[in-house]
This record gives sequence, C-alpha cells and structure tokens, in this order.
Amino acid sequence: MDVEEYVRTHLAAGEDEDILVKNLIGRITEIKNTPLAYTEAFARAVVEEVKNTQGLSGDFFAFEPARVKMGQFGVGSRGKGDFFAHREIARIIGKTKASVGVDEMDDAGAVRAGGEYIVCTVDGMHSRLSDYPYLAGFHVTRATLRDLYVMGAKPVMLFSDIHVADDGDVAKIFDYTAGITTVGEAMDVPLVTGSTLRIGGDMVLGNRLTGCVGCVGVARHLTARKSTQPGDVILMTEGAGGGTIATAAIYSGFPDVVKETINLNFLVTCEALIKNPVFDQIHAMTDVTNGGLRGDIFEMTETARCRMVVREEDTRSLVNPRVQKMLEALEIDFLGVSLDALLVVAPQSAAAEIIRVIRSTGVNCREIGYVEAGKPASVLVRDGKESDFQPRFRESAYTPVKKVVDTDVPAFEEMKKGVLRASEAAIAKKKRVLERLRKKSDD
Repeated sequence: MDVEEYVRTHLAAGEDEDILVKNLIGRITEIKNTPLAYTEAFARAVVEEVKNTQGLSGDFFAFEPARVKMGQFGVGSRGKGDFFAHREIARIIGKTKASVGVDEMDDAGAVRAGGEYIVCTVDGMHSRLSDYPYLAGFHVTRATLRDLYVMGAKPVMLFSDIHVADDGDVAKIFDYTAGITTVGEAMDVPLVTGSTLRIGGDMVLGNRLTGCVGCVGVARHLTARKSTQPGDVILMTEGAGGGTIATAAIYSGFPDVVKETINLNFLVTCEALIKNPVFDQIHAMTDVTNGGLRGDIFEMTETARCRMVVREEDTRSLVNPRVQKMLEALEIDFLGVSLDALLVVAPQSAAAEIIRVIRSTGVNCREIGYVEAGKPASVLVRDGKESDFQPRFRESAYTPVKKVVDTDVPAFEEMKKGVLRASEAAIAKKKRVLERLRKKSDD
C-alpha cells in the first residue's frame, strides 16, 4: 500500500484531515503490527509531508498528464500500447551517437569504443515473482544475458538493482541474489555492482519485491534487427519459457511446469554460435519475449522495413511439450506469449550450418519462415493460408487475473492522443532545461 498516494488522493477529494488520519491508521494497522501511538504519529507525519507538497509548480515539480493509466494503455503488457509507449520513449531520447540506439527497438544498445562495440542492456524482473525471489533473480538474469547475446555480444559483467517494500523480509534480497549468481556463475559472468533499496522508502507498506538486472558485453559483429534483409530465412530454437511461463504455471495450478523453465539452453546456444565462423553470416537475432512471436516479428518488420512470413506449424513444433500442454489447457495463445526461444535471421545459404551448430548443443532448431521485400508486415501462414499476425493490445492473458483484465477493451486511439500530448510536453521540457543549463555554462 502506498500511504502517500492514499493521503494525496483523499486530501484532493476534500476529506476532513482528522477523518483521513483515523482511516489511514486503520489501513496501516491492517499491514503493520505497530503501537497505536507510533501509528498515529506516522499517519499525521505523512499528511503533513503531503500537504507541504501541495501547490508546487514548474518544470521540476509538475508534468503534463496523459490522463491515461499505465494498465489502461497496456504499458508493460507487451502489446500495441506498450510498443507505442516505447516508441515515444525513444522519441524523447532522440537520435544519439549510438551504433544501435533505442529508436531501433532492439534488445540492447551498442556504442563503438576501442575498435569494438560495447553493448549494454537491462531487464526488469517479472512482477508476479515477488514471492519467489530465487525464480525472479534466475529468470531476469537469464533474460538480460539473452538480450546481450542476441546483439552478438559476449557478456563480461552483470549489475543488479533490488527494491523491497518496507515490510518485506530481508531474506528476499539474498534469495534474489542467489538466483542472479546461479546464472552468472554458470555462464562465467560476474555480478560486480548493484543497489539495494526499499520501494518508496517509508511510504510503501507490504512486502513486494521488484528489481532489475543489467549486463555489459563486447562485440565485433552486431546482429541487430535492422540488418534483416529480404531473401533471409527465419530460424527458431525450441523454447520452454522463462519468467512469464513460470508465472503462468504457478498462478494457474501447474507448478511442476516451472522446472521446465530452469535451463541455460538459450545462452549455451548463443555461446556456440558466437564461437563458430558461421556467426559472421548471421544478419539478426532476437529472443521470443515481447508479446511472443506476434510482438517480436511485428517489431522486426517495423525496424527492418520488410515483410516477414512465419509458418505456424513449424513454430508450434518448437514449444516445449509440457509447456505447450499447459498453454493449451489454459487456452493461452502460444504465439502471443514469451517462449524464450532464439530467432536467427540469416541468408538461406547459411541456414543448414547454423542449425547444425545449434543442434550440436542439444537444442532443437528449424526454419520457420522467411523475409520478403515489401511494405512492413508480419504474416502468419496457417493451414496453407496467410492470416493476420499483428500483436494484440496486450500479450496473451496467461494468469486468471490477466484473463479478467484482458476483457477490458480500451479506446486505444483516443488514449494515444493523451499519451502523445504528454510525450510532446516531456520533449519540450527537456529542451527548456537544456537551454537553461547551456546558458549557465556560457556565463
């Protein structure tokens, strides 16, 4: 519970201060076992702090509201709203000197230094794994390493950020770190630095855990999405999922499926490819994560400006059987959920050797589609017929709660106007503050 937000909302509604304090004491008591005198003093202090912030204005204290909520717009849900928001983030950042920048919507960014590419990426842990810190740490670390590998980079170090709410057990930090370092040590990539904080400091009650893990690596040959070319073929490895599939299994009554996700197949496969001469023939790589294959293929077509065709049956054959059985039982679209499989885009002439190298690691791989010239489009071939392969508003609903949320169909085009207005305001603010800073430096 965010007590600051609670107070801010109720003060804005004109609630009597004494009634607000009384109600807040009751809410705090539901979560914290603290003496009444302490709880009352705490509640009054929160009200005092919030009142002190009222009326603040200007660039440093206020922002242009989109009047669209994160959940409403599907931010973080790996669908149309999420992709749109991320492209607005890229627009705020603008063009940079990066060799691969955020505007290309790739898995990682890269800059040139010392004759090589320095590649960096970061991934947030799955929010529903808060009560399972080891799984959270394991899967987020594997995810960030995946994002680095698919850029063609060799990882050299990991960094982490851990936030636990005020009432969370300190042991969560340790279990989370154990999950990170299990993957790190297995792949010989050290965890070198990080940050440990409470979510919202004193203002957020409860035991929620959140955090991220990032990775830095070096590369000589980048395999960014923009390198995809007409005439290429699309290869895919088998996938058993990661944090998303583990979450689906836990919250849908299939806990035994979680162990299928505990593997290093993706990372070992990428290591083998990078060490093999055939790697230089690979144009692009990515992992099947962002809204599943629907999301990733769509994003690749937008970045590479080409048409990509995927065969459904070839793709289905590469889903871990136990995972596929669970997805079918839960009526979850396997094409719209993160499978943690590897996608490789390369010339047809290199396909056989790439598949051979991948299979030599014990991981299955096959050709699932091809790339054509033409207007950017993602196409699915099902039963011999082409069908729409656009990402949906959100990724496939993979828990009972998500199935309820997914019944809410928002007015997307109307919400986009508010989001655009807010991003334009952020760009304008950046320009104003930069101009102010530059004037100071000239004085």
